[in-house]
Amino acid sequence: MDDSVRQARPPQDASVGELVRRASEQLGELVRAEMRLARAEMAHKGRRYGRGGGLFGAAGVAGFLALQALVASAIAGLALALSVWAAGLIVTGVLLAVAAVMAAVGRKEVREAAPPTPEQAVENVKTDVSELKERAHR
Repeated sequence: MDDSVRQARPPQDASVGELVRRASEQLGELVRAEMRLARAEMAHKGRRYGRGGGLFGAAGVAGFLALQALVASAIAGLALALSVWAAGLIVTGVLLAVAAVMAAVGRKEVREAAPPTPEQAVENVKTDVSELKERAHR
C-alpha cells in the first residue's frame, strides 16, 4: 500500500503496526525538537553567565586599582601638600563607584541566568509525557 494512502486512513482504521510507526516517528521528532530547544536555552543562559562573570572580573580589577590609588593617596598625603592626596582620593572614589556599578550589573546578570537548566524544555517534556500517558489510557 502507498504511504499517501496509509497516511490518509483515519487512526481507527489504521493497523497497530501503522499506529506504532506513526507514534515512533512523532516521538522522534518531538525529542529532536525538545533537544534543539534545550540547546538554545542553555546557550542563552551561558551567555548571561559569561557576561555576569566578565563584569565581576572587571569589578575586581577596578576594585584592585582603587586600592592601589588609595595607597598612593595615603603616601602622597603624607609626603606632600594637601592637594596631591586630595586628587588621589577623588580618583579612588571614582574607581570605587565604577567597581560598585560593575558588581551590581554583574550580580543582576548572574541572577537572571540562574538556574542553569533549560526550564522551558523541561516543562515541555513534562507536558508531552503527561499527554502521551493520557492518550495511552484512552
